[in-house]
Amino acid sequence: MTAPAKRRFWHDNSLTLAFGAGFLLVLAGQAVAGHAEFNEALAVDGLQPLAFGEYLMSSDFAVDVTENWQSEFLQFFLYIFGTVYLLQRGSPESKELHKAGPESERDQRMGGHARADSPRWAGTGDWRQHLYARSLGTVMAVLFLLSWFAQSVTGVAAYDEQQLRQLQDPVGWGAYLASADFWNRSLQNWQSELLAVAAMAILSVYLRQRGSPESKPVGAPHTATGVEG
Repeated sequence: MTAPAKRRFWHDNSLTLAFGAGFLLVLAGQAVAGHAEFNEALAVDGLQPLAFGEYLMSSDFAVDVTENWQSEFLQFFLYIFGTVYLLQRGSPESKELHKAGPESERDQRMGGHARADSPRWAGTGDWRQHLYARSLGTVMAVLFLLSWFAQSVTGVAAYDEQQLRQLQDPVGWGAYLASADFWNRSLQNWQSELLAVAAMAILSVYLRQRGSPESKPVGAPHTATGVEG
């Protein structure tokens, strides 16, 4: 890849690359802080500390990571599907008020209205079109369910380790799914995600961020809906 091509690649993909790099840095920071906190808890119980590599392979680290992942994927799954029908007057996070619903094939450039540069499945008119037309929300839903399942598996392992350290009987996976620990981990994340989405939807009606597609143009009226800056 030539130098101009490399610069173009970084320019054209800077949003994904920046957030991807930020994710890895924050994940590393979480691992360091979590390792220290976990060893402090072991010391209080009179147990030997874990090496950093052992902590990275532990259920305690895995459950802390996956419980946050599943809430984020849930947020986007609900937001993607919810904004098909739900509206917020004056918000750039909402569609225009007259466009509630899945919209027509003409509006969505599907079937006979697909263009030469449209994705190939958009113009097929069969099951591929129906699948592709819902692929983003479907993938987010699958990622949510997979990460939630991973949280339940790693969560029961971490919970049972804590039970054994306290000389109590471990529980099975089914019992853990009905436990307060599992639902507390899930619900405390879900409520924060729902609050953040609601705040973004209503605050973007009245507040602006110049140059951001998540905001309306600075001079746009508060009632302008579905307009990005």
